[in-house]
Amino acid sequence: MKEKLQQIREKAIAEIERSEGLERLNEVYGLILGKKGELTAVLKGMKDVAPQDRPKVGQWVNETRQAIEELMDEKKAKFEAEALQRKYESEKLDVTMPAKMRAKGNLHPVTQVRNQLSEIFTSMGFEVFEGTEIENDYYNFTALNTPQDHPARDMQDTFYLSPEFLLRTQTSAGQIHVMEAKKPPIKIISPGKVFRSDDDATHSPMFTQMEGLVVDKGITLCDLKGMLDEFVKRIFGEDTTTRLRPSYFPFTEPSVEVDVSCFQCGGKGCKLCKGTGWIEVLGAGVVNNKVLEGCNIDTNEYSGFAFGIGVERIAMLKYGINNIKLLFESDMRVLSQIDD
Repeated sequence: MKEKLQQIREKAIAEIERSEGLERLNEVYGLILGKKGELTAVLKGMKDVAPQDRPKVGQWVNETRQAIEELMDEKKAKFEAEALQRKYESEKLDVTMPAKMRAKGNLHPVTQVRNQLSEIFTSMGFEVFEGTEIENDYYNFTALNTPQDHPARDMQDTFYLSPEFLLRTQTSAGQIHVMEAKKPPIKIISPGKVFRSDDDATHSPMFTQMEGLVVDKGITLCDLKGMLDEFVKRIFGEDTTTRLRPSYFPFTEPSVEVDVSCFQCGGKGCKLCKGTGWIEVLGAGVVNNKVLEGCNIDTNEYSGFAFGIGVERIAMLKYGINNIKLLFESDMRVLSQIDD
């Protein structure tokens, strides 16, 4: 029995020494110390050993098992240390290498301009009203002095959802909601997305508009001109001036197109202003009395002005963008150049 245990011990030591990894070491453990291993078989045969010899044989078996396990533990610790070292080597960072450059994120140009406009007007005392993108025909057209047979409806190319509901073509619908819910004085801006069936380099089926409305006693076109002068100076520069040209909108009378002096050439004439020295930026006018009366506002006591700004148009002018589609493609080559 002692010789057999010695043979098992020597065989185990040889197999452990020849093992080249944890997988083979586990196999050796199974062959020697596993449930069907050679040393386990000896323990199972203890019943055949004479009772007086069992203590001595049991001692030899335990000594053999202990010697094999100690050697196996040492080998296992060595393999684990080598595996850990290989992992460290593979994950080691060279801190002297240049860092990977990450593109800095910033707000979209349209969002930046919308925030700038909102800040300018709220500093003048305007409140912000957020309307809904789905409107009914009454608020989008009829209440704004645009009846069913009015030719101005054809100018909008409207997306109708049903005979009654549509995607709003203008944030002007917001002024009706405000005037119905609130008595003058009123001073609000209403920014948001609007929708029209129009698509080319300077127009998009979806774009951002900011409607402005002031209703109070004694409001005239001069008040509109003074407010616009302050607005363009703050958005385009202190040397920028405004020019009003007669125009037509069904909900304002008189109506004007607002031009600004070219902030690139100072009014001398360049490619941006097409040699005229002026750039059209928005439409405005004195609120039509029919619109005020439709909201139960006494036109003998109150008057007002309204204006509508295309936010994408301001962004294109401010940042020198020649195609509105660039504002919807999220091209980092464009966006990375714009960060106010």
